[in-house]
Amino acid sequence: MITCKSGNTRYKTLFSNGVHEAYADTTEDKGGGGTSFRPHDLLEAALASCLNMYVRMYADKHNIPLHGVSTAVTLDRVSPAEVIFKYSIELDGPLSEEQRQRLLQVSKECPVRKTLSQKISFRNEGEVATGG
Repeated sequence: MITCKSGNTRYKTLFSNGVHEAYADTTEDKGGGGTSFRPHDLLEAALASCLNMYVRMYADKHNIPLHGVSTAVTLDRVSPAEVIFKYSIELDGPLSEEQRQRLLQVSKECPVRKTLSQKISFRNEGEVATGG
């Protein structure tokens, strides 16, 4: 679970999973300070990091000589009817064409991509009122 807490700086938000903490913010043109990741950046980061880790894990498990992976993700929201995650994967290492193709195929199975590919719904679990 991720929790968020607003601070003293307008729109800058501390988020935490209970172990690690980071900040999100919005751009200056939207009233933020532009000091941290935008929420949409975090969506892109979730997919890019999962693609990266998942390919490396598969390579490790199958003794594929992968030296490194670079991934890039852009969230395209131009069309109001569809959101497109555009991504690229760069594989580094002495890989055969078969290994390269297998790793690119395996990337499609990363857990975040699978999650984002499903029908998504939202459920408000209620409001917690505090004094203030």
